[in-house]
Amino acid sequence: MNGFPDPLAVAEVIREVAQAEILPRFRHLRPEQIREKAPGQIVTDADTAAEALLVRRLAGLVPAAAVGEEAVAADPGLLAALETDGPVWVVDPVDGTGNFVAGDPRFAVIVALVVAGTTVMGWLHDPVANRTVIAEQGQGAWLGGERLTVLPEVPLAEMAGSVRRHPALAARVAAVGRRGSAAHDYLDLVTGQLHFAHFRRLMPWDHAAGVLVHAEAGGHGALTDGSPYRPVALPGSALLLAPGRRSWDELNALIG
Repeated sequence: MNGFPDPLAVAEVIREVAQAEILPRFRHLRPEQIREKAPGQIVTDADTAAEALLVRRLAGLVPAAAVGEEAVAADPGLLAALETDGPVWVVDPVDGTGNFVAGDPRFAVIVALVVAGTTVMGWLHDPVANRTVIAEQGQGAWLGGERLTVLPEVPLAEMAGSVRRHPALAARVAAVGRRGSAAHDYLDLVTGQLHFAHFRRLMPWDHAAGVLVHAEAGGHGALTDGSPYRPVALPGSALLLAPGRRSWDELNALIG
């Protein structure tokens, strides 16, 4: 691979796909456009149409394998591309599908470019607000012309985070909750809304871009066993993101 794509060109592709295939269906889905792909997991025509168009358009920028959430649901073998040395586009066409179906604007498009098992570029696009956070390895995380930084480390009692129900942790921090979109959790981590986030379902399309964005904004993230995150399927693992190593250690001691 001779070079990476222009991050703004990728952002424009994502925005155009969202405008063409996702936003027109938001709050206008018909029952036959919503179905269950697995027990407890729903998919809509917006997911499938957006993924197909995204993969096609992204391949025009950088020819690469593609790992899309909906394609993998049909063929889990596609995940093997992430164990190779070649470039791979990782795509979540509608992160927060439950919110999307419910008419809640907290959904997003996530795209990452992975090369030789490392996320080198990532995009988090909020279609309703029309905002895109872009990160490139070693170049920072950006929202428009603003370079983003995570919140500073503060005492646990002052921290707010995204985590599934955890009474012991909730008793020690200022606020916890989960609102149905990993992408928006990552956006909140780098725009001053959240200090930390903890995830147990680690599919690459949910986290490859966000972990890079968080790191490039100065945050500390790792699996809860202390090992670094890798953009592959990680069954049985958990991921914790915090403003810095001290707060990560303090949170991990409570969560574990």
